[in-house]
Amino acid sequence: MNAKRLVITGRVQGVGYRAWMTHKATELGLSGWVRNRPDGSVDALIAGDVASVEELSRLCRRGPRLAEVSSIDEDLADPPEEPGFHQVG
Repeated sequence: MNAKRLVITGRVQGVGYRAWMTHKATELGLSGWVRNRPDGSVDALIAGDVASVEELSRLCRRGPRLAEVSSIDEDLADPPEEPGFHQVG
């Protein structure tokens, strides 16, 4: 299982980014979570097969219609303990 931690910056809060990401991750069969950070960015852990993790990472660069993604910092991570993908907070 491949896992990545993403920190997404730009106009990504208040535009449905977490709900959009939860939907896309579920479609791709990924596990993990997504949450807002106090600094206005979005933090996510995505885990699953390599192709699906890479596809979601690519999709996150654009995000939902109202989002404006400035940058994404990616790091390798440990997979989540729970199955499924969850919106936190």
